[in-house]
Amino acid sequence: MIDTTTNVGRGILQMYKKFDRIYFTGYLQPQFQVAQQKGADSWNGGDFAPKANSRFMLRRGRVRLDYVRMNSNEEISLYFAFQFDGTERGVVIRDFWGRVFENKWHVLNLTTGMFARPFGYEVNLSSGDRETPERGRMSQILMRNERDLGAMISFEPRRKDHPLRNLKVDAGVFNGQGLTATSEYDSYKDFIARAAWRPYPLSKDFFISGGLSYLNGGLFQNTKYTYEIANGHNGKHFLVDSSDDNLGRKAPRQYYGADMQLKWKPKDGLATELRLEYWRGTQTASAGTSETPTALLDEPYYVRQFDGAFIYFLQNFTKQHQVGIKYDWYDPNIEVKGREIGESGNNLNATDIKYSTVTVGYNYIVNENVRLMLWYDFITNESTSLAGYTGDKKDNIFTARLQFKF
Repeated sequence: MIDTTTNVGRGILQMYKKFDRIYFTGYLQPQFQVAQQKGADSWNGGDFAPKANSRFMLRRGRVRLDYVRMNSNEEISLYFAFQFDGTERGVVIRDFWGRVFENKWHVLNLTTGMFARPFGYEVNLSSGDRETPERGRMSQILMRNERDLGAMISFEPRRKDHPLRNLKVDAGVFNGQGLTATSEYDSYKDFIARAAWRPYPLSKDFFISGGLSYLNGGLFQNTKYTYEIANGHNGKHFLVDSSDDNLGRKAPRQYYGADMQLKWKPKDGLATELRLEYWRGTQTASAGTSETPTALLDEPYYVRQFDGAFIYFLQNFTKQHQVGIKYDWYDPNIEVKGREIGESGNNLNATDIKYSTVTVGYNYIVNENVRLMLWYDFITNESTSLAGYTGDKKDNIFTARLQFKF
């Protein structure tokens, strides 16, 4: 009990009222990994060193501060979040945003700062909650670090009796390059929108949810050279367009996404879940990568049509034991296949190769703060005519992770 009759007591009470809506959370992910061969390329924690096929690492070390402010009617009016990630590779900011709420209709809010792009389901699933060690290859390449700087307005009814209480619609404008660049390098912005339906009961034990996503962005074209796929005498290849009109134009980036989640939960602890997600669109990048450039390119621009998907099947036997299988693929250039890549000395390269990954694993939830994760990635690349890619590379990876969460 605080004695409020004294100055010290009153001061403590005021400080308590000021800070009782501040929350600290976080998680730590130390892990051990073994790859099929030394120097394996990997989207599961980064490439292995040339002479190493095993490693200990801190995959993530997150600490997050959240602050909530309520109005006189005890309705949420402001939300602020700050999160950083600290590992042996350094310390970086992951989230730094504020959100304001309107409290007349209780349906709208505005978010601005550095936060996750509202595209897809997997991108917005926290790494501390996700059942598999990593997101799919496509997520990591096209949505590197998941976050960007921008502003977003959301329709999200907060009253339980609202007829659209299960609907959430986000629409925002973002710089476009995410956290891979230190600042914006052109004036083109990404418009990203997502409409999602929260879990809806089809029966007492069976729930469905899903969403549609859209991204419309672009890059300032810093050269006049644009390469796109065309048919030639030696088959498909990249054909250059060197028109002077290309200089300064908006090079396209357009993504479309759809996702659905089905969950059957017949009794406490037992649950079966299926998640389906598919992306398709146009990506402009460089010859050597399909990632969005981190700076203005001084080299030719390559426009590719892509698609990919993530499929999760998760089975909980009890509150502590879970097994899962995940299949994902990313095809950065759907206009070419297999042996066409590198055929007859054409200008297609390793960037155009399709990868598929089957991930199987087991999670043991020790308690609400500790989780053991044992997962194996079977990674397959399509066979091509390129040297080094005529067959499947040896890049499978085993991950053992112990996650601590508070």
